[in-house]
Amino acid sequence: MDDLVCISPVNGREYARRALTAPVEVDRALERARQVQPEWRRVPLAERCAVMRRFLEAMERLNPDIVPELAWQMGRPVRYGGELRSLKERVEAMIALAPEALAEAGEPNRRVGRVPAGLVLVVAPWNYPFLTAANTIVPALLAGNAVILKHSAQTVLAGERFAEALAAAGLPEGLFANLFLSHEQTARLLGSGLVDHATFTGSVEGGHAVERAAAGSFTTLTLELGGKDPAYVRPDADLGGAIEALVDGSFYNSGQSCCGVERLYVHEAVWEPFLDGFVEAARTYRLGDPLDPGTSLGPMANAKGAAQVRRQVAAAVEAGARTHVPGQLFPADKGEGPYLMPQVLTKVDHSMAVMREETFGPVIGLMPVADDAEAVRLMNDSAYGLSASIWTRDLEAAERLAAQVDAGTILANRCDYLDPLLAWTGTKLSGRGASLGRYGFDGVTRPKSLHLRSI
Repeated sequence: MDDLVCISPVNGREYARRALTAPVEVDRALERARQVQPEWRRVPLAERCAVMRRFLEAMERLNPDIVPELAWQMGRPVRYGGELRSLKERVEAMIALAPEALAEAGEPNRRVGRVPAGLVLVVAPWNYPFLTAANTIVPALLAGNAVILKHSAQTVLAGERFAEALAAAGLPEGLFANLFLSHEQTARLLGSGLVDHATFTGSVEGGHAVERAAAGSFTTLTLELGGKDPAYVRPDADLGGAIEALVDGSFYNSGQSCCGVERLYVHEAVWEPFLDGFVEAARTYRLGDPLDPGTSLGPMANAKGAAQVRRQVAAAVEAGARTHVPGQLFPADKGEGPYLMPQVLTKVDHSMAVMREETFGPVIGLMPVADDAEAVRLMNDSAYGLSASIWTRDLEAAERLAAQVDAGTILANRCDYLDPLLAWTGTKLSGRGASLGRYGFDGVTRPKSLHLRSI
């Protein structure tokens, strides 16, 4: 059997290797999970919440080791401290929401409750390896499920950290299993009928593969797929605040964020000052070794992804786009490999792949627009619909425009952010189902009605 191998983007060398879980061990993990899950669902919710709090405490203790591991595995600079702050926000929110989300509703003799789905499979990506996995793992365990985690080979150590923290929290043995699975093994598991619900975060192509694998099994699915998220800057926006936030939303994590900003529409009344400020801020990034605390932009997770971004930029330039960030400012970008400089493009249009296809790298295209109507038309001119942001001092206008924009989440005056109290969901090719908020419990539970008739 092949191994799962993490090739570090830092130096192009093997960083971690794990043997694939043998089929007999996969079967044993499923059997153990099935055996212990009924007892776990009977544990009072308050005790399950306490386990999740201890899990969070364990992750906090592990974070000094996790931060450099993330840098080696997928390139995020250590200066950002990993994912602990957002992880705490999400876990605490799910704990707070659990009593209401899992409560029975109705009359004493006619009511509906929510019961655990049973066995939940989480197929997690490398770009936010702790946050994306926790989006399902935490509500699933709070709701009384058993969980199987299949993590990306690029961040193969993240699954082990989940297992370590959950064990330290006192989660019953066998209730959570971190398995090292190939794509073929994952597909067989999805189609086996042994999994009650599965979540997948990744590409549209990957989402199609998951749907095909699960077809006929009656395994329910939650899919968070690609994005091409737009932002619109109105003439009444706070330009300084908008520039600072949108530059970060475009380039943080080397642009490898599901809800990162990939298209930017700016009202022509503020086009020049916004563009000047945005370009100036983009030029201040420091590209280099993510283990250096001074580095603000690390390598992309792999050279293949960086090559695809370079092809998009080259094609746009050939079609007439203009670049605004000079290469000599970023000597770490050699024109190949995972170290990729940030780039700002203007004179772009929707005939270019960089404005239509997911980029998932530190590149952003900007277009001037004449009014709100043109901005909405361009924002909706996409096969994706994950998130969108509107930058304005007029929140009534933001709400009016939000009603016209086809995306799962609309933000005003912030971007690249998941509010754990709201539903995280997408439209069109960006996915199906929802995570986070009370809606995050829906996929990992099912309704159960009770009707008691007196005679």
